[in-house]
Amino acid sequence: MNSPISQARPADDSRERLQHLSAIAERLLERCKAAGASQAEVSCNEDTGLAVNVRMGEVETVEATRDRGIAVTVYFGQRKGSASTADQREASLDATVAQACAIAGFTEDDAAAGLADPALMATTQREFDGWHPWDIDAQRAIDLALACEQAGRDSDPRVSNSDGASVNSNASLSVYANSHGFLGGERSTSHSIGCALIAGEGEAMQRDSWYSAALAQSDLESAADVGRKAAQRTVERLQPRHLPTAEVPVLFHAEIARSLVAHYVSAISGGALYRRASFLMDSVGQRVFPDWFGIDELPFLARGFRSAAFDAEGVATRESPLVREGVVQRYVLGSYSARKLGLATTANAGGVHNLQVHANAGDLESMLRGMHRGLLVTDLMGQGVNPITGDYSRGAAGFWVEGGRIVHPVDGITIAGNLKQVFAAIEAVGSDIDPRSHLRSGSILVGRMTVAGSG
Repeated sequence: MNSPISQARPADDSRERLQHLSAIAERLLERCKAAGASQAEVSCNEDTGLAVNVRMGEVETVEATRDRGIAVTVYFGQRKGSASTADQREASLDATVAQACAIAGFTEDDAAAGLADPALMATTQREFDGWHPWDIDAQRAIDLALACEQAGRDSDPRVSNSDGASVNSNASLSVYANSHGFLGGERSTSHSIGCALIAGEGEAMQRDSWYSAALAQSDLESAADVGRKAAQRTVERLQPRHLPTAEVPVLFHAEIARSLVAHYVSAISGGALYRRASFLMDSVGQRVFPDWFGIDELPFLARGFRSAAFDAEGVATRESPLVREGVVQRYVLGSYSARKLGLATTANAGGVHNLQVHANAGDLESMLRGMHRGLLVTDLMGQGVNPITGDYSRGAAGFWVEGGRIVHPVDGITIAGNLKQVFAAIEAVGSDIDPRSHLRSGSILVGRMTVAGSG
């Protein structure tokens, strides 16, 4: 007889579960209407997951999760109230609606409150190949994590210790419905294998890691490859040198470059704009990047991490540019922030849906040759970004480049600048896209930044 730790997950009943959540959402909307709400919206979700962590050949944690939640929002004119529960019993659903209505009675009118325009609701729904449950039990996950860590520890004698390896698998079902008559359901999965290792001894120790993440298990790197890549990255950081303070070209490795894209998205997002807490206020129509630079939103990308036919308010998504020829084309808005700004929603309630940064260069090696001399950044520390001024200062580590090739690792440095100037100084974007995020960018070369080092 199988032990509990080795039992496989049940057969896929996701469509039946979506139908069950949809029925709950419809019943809740009826109750909101009966309670006198002029508008209402309901979100229901169920999430399951398995997470395993090992270290030095021993199991540290095994966690199986099964979460669910129901959120109800009602509008009485422009007064809003929200309540939530994890209990699907009818009495609890009744109480949740009653609580949301009661809360609305204590709120002030908000001219921006309310559902998105009914004419903008998605009329067609489809999936984007994002549902790939991994039939893995806890014992198999443990075996993979142990194999990942062991492969890393065995691959180089300089690997002296481990921060552990992990295997994660998650599946999510969600339904959104509102009183415009919109009802949509989504299914998504995500899986990952990761490893963090330590090389060297005493004061000379260095730590680095690698992970693979995908919506489908078949798209993951093998556990052994993840471990070996973590080891390679770790030993490459041994015997780092300091740098003198100077202004030099800085090449952000692809996995780090997407943080620059994230800073840009934050600066053009509605919440920051209507609070006037962004260094890119009133930037639509302005040139912020070089004239060859572009960013597109691709919500219909097959196996995209954020692909969706509708946003968190039911608004139909669409492919569109955020930046074209260096010029800001639009902001990132849901209906609330759009009304606060006197604009229209961009179908981004809940965030952006797969951004693609245009490449104008080749792979990392060709970008190193093109930079010739400068700093390759592979790790960033700290949160030194001022969203109002755009001032940027973060701890960093990476490699010094001479003659178009890496000559030695560096750490103990800070890179600094102003993001407006950094964006304008981008000279190249590589084709080496990191596929592990919805922010899809290759390495980014900035022509000049301040590198604060040892003198």
